[in-house]
Amino acid sequence: MKDDSSECTKEEEIAQIEVSAPHVVILGTGASFASCPSPNGDRNGKQLPVMKNFVKMLNLSGILKKARVDLRKRNFEEIYEQLYKDERQFGVRRELEDVIYSYFNSMCLPDYPTIYDYLILSLREKDVIATFNWDPLLTQAYKRNPRRFKKPRLLFLHGNVTIGYCEIDNVIGVNGNVCSKCGIKLAPSKLLYPIREKDYHSDGFISGEWEELGDAMKHAFWITIFGYGAPKSDVSAIELLREGWGDKNKRFMEQTEIIDIKPEKALRSLWDPFIHTHHYESHNNFYDSWVSNHPRRTGEAYLNQYYWGRFIEDNPAIPVMDF
Repeated sequence: MKDDSSECTKEEEIAQIEVSAPHVVILGTGASFASCPSPNGDRNGKQLPVMKNFVKMLNLSGILKKARVDLRKRNFEEIYEQLYKDERQFGVRRELEDVIYSYFNSMCLPDYPTIYDYLILSLREKDVIATFNWDPLLTQAYKRNPRRFKKPRLLFLHGNVTIGYCEIDNVIGVNGNVCSKCGIKLAPSKLLYPIREKDYHSDGFISGEWEELGDAMKHAFWITIFGYGAPKSDVSAIELLREGWGDKNKRFMEQTEIIDIKPEKALRSLWDPFIHTHHYESHNNFYDSWVSNHPRRTGEAYLNQYYWGRFIEDNPAIPVMDF
């Protein structure tokens, strides 16, 4: 029940539990970088690659030379598309996929709490985190935090090295485990697609993840886009996101939040299809975001400030906390 006072303390916000609509957080590579930033990288010093340095960092040039691929001024997605179109390169593609799986699968979160730990514990069971990332860092954070917390739903929009899938029974589980229904070993989720033909509907697992995200976005009161740059190669993904969010002119009260190191003007232009007039904000640091400043109560803080016009008090996560 709304208090008639013009202010809402953090104690009052914590006591409120009245929002059932989801807060949807969409993650790109920048979010994983923020959890394991350079120069330290992951627990063992391993760095996250981006498409521009992908071939060099994963030492793929030797494999690609077998296929006589021109490596000049092209990112890895463009190279993979060339190989995909040539049926003679099936063996090379499989070799590349094995190396990529092995590299990402070996990554480990540092022993101290990271942004991914804060993110997972700062959302509730009704909320959704949808990631484009292949790395296992988000799922590692999910697993290592106590089961007594009801955690948000995780969705993997481009597959993930930790996720397996049984297409026969439509069962999702840990990659390497067996299907809980038929007992057959789960197949690794698909990671690589040709950039101009990203047909997410042709893969049972990926299709289901996108369908669930679309439903969550339709009912969301807030979307946070964290470290995802919406590259031109992801045309299909952007269209699916727009379809889920719907007509921005009908999202009169919903809010869009962007966490990214790019200039605000560029971010405003990039994400314009998801922003109703002035209903957005951008931050270059996770700890300035609503998820961090109103953990497990983003919806309640949103109601107090935007519906009831109350002054709200932050309840921020502290980056130096231990487990």
